[in-house]
Amino acid sequence: MPPDMRDRTEATATTPGIRAILGAVAVVAITVPAIVVHYAPLPAAKPVIVTASKRVVPQAELPPVEPVTFVDLAPDDARSFNATVPFSTAPNPAARPFVLPGGQEDRDRATDCLAAAVWYEAGDDAVGERAVAQVVLNRVRHPAFPKTVCGVVFEGSDRTTGCQFTFTCDGAILRKPSDSGWQRARGISAAALSGAVYKPVGYATHYHTDWVVPYWQSSLDKVTAVHTHLFFRWTGWWGTPPAFNRQVQAVEPVVAKIAMLSDAHRLGTVIAAADASIVAATPFFGRALQPLVSDPNTFLTTLAPTTTPQEYRALAEQACGDRPKCKVLGWTDVATMASTLPLEPEQMTAMSFSYLRDRPAGFEKALWNCGEFKGLAPRDCMKRQVMRIAAPAEVAPMPEATRGPEVLDGVRRKTVDTAAVPAPAITPTPTPKRP
Repeated sequence: MPPDMRDRTEATATTPGIRAILGAVAVVAITVPAIVVHYAPLPAAKPVIVTASKRVVPQAELPPVEPVTFVDLAPDDARSFNATVPFSTAPNPAARPFVLPGGQEDRDRATDCLAAAVWYEAGDDAVGERAVAQVVLNRVRHPAFPKTVCGVVFEGSDRTTGCQFTFTCDGAILRKPSDSGWQRARGISAAALSGAVYKPVGYATHYHTDWVVPYWQSSLDKVTAVHTHLFFRWTGWWGTPPAFNRQVQAVEPVVAKIAMLSDAHRLGTVIAAADASIVAATPFFGRALQPLVSDPNTFLTTLAPTTTPQEYRALAEQACGDRPKCKVLGWTDVATMASTLPLEPEQMTAMSFSYLRDRPAGFEKALWNCGEFKGLAPRDCMKRQVMRIAAPAEVAPMPEATRGPEVLDGVRRKTVDTAAVPAPAITPTPTPKRP
């Protein structure tokens, strides 16, 4: 056999073995990576990086004030992202001292608006409260915001979305601070309005906690952190000291939303109301009185103390409008006010005023708590039944047949028959007969 034929024969004879080896290698090359990919641990999820082009607003254009909306991130992811945002390396000068113009009434209103902001935003953290106060005053001086302290704090609060400080529109303001907490907040606010400066935040006009990421954050410069709060200012000229050149307005508005906290706003509401005497209801965020959802003919409200009790009747008649049947029950002490029916005995005792109307029955009457309001005729006084209770006891409600068509809390009514009640347990105090 020729040599070349022999070489070709030997090559052909070894081909199956080579093919087997190559096949095994191919199987291993495919299988091993598949196993590794299938059983390898998943990489840790990374927070969404929120990026946006940072536009520097020119000096000739006023920067927009964006509503507070947040990126949908879990708190831990938000913290991780916030940690990646660098602090500005530009100078961070302290703000100039702020001294509020205007008279004492305006100062009192501004103090209480600022105190509400620092307490609801920073809680019982005195350092955080000072930082929040500085941001509010920075905004008052900046042309992009309202010209008063109260205007800045409650900007956008007439809407469910768009408020600049969330406590003004999310219902948190109904949570009343402790007396000591409120006095400390007022002290910090009064000092800030008299020239005290919290230097670390500089001219910051925005802030947020580190567990959220607002959409406006990417367009501002991060300047400092105070505990869990991060502080920001506008980029470019609008974040520099010359931009804070606003002439502050001396007259502070009345804000009925904080009337339950502030005498200055509670009494001011009387003057600012439509007839210069009617007080807006604080539980309904300073708007016109709103009836109960469960009873469109019943209003429960707090009332500002006044020297003219008849002002309450004007408020009640305005709220009732043309309703043939209507009930308005009011308290001057928000701590004792009822929010639902039926009333508890303590709420009935603490009630300051009631207005009851049933025109089909020919009845319309306003009554006052004469222990609170002196000099009224006996016919205008709520009947008070002071009970001395020797031991806790539950009193069953009267059967519907004996109650009449409607129980009108706060109206003068007959004394309950106590014949069936054991004498040692409940003893009614004698009350004067109705004239």
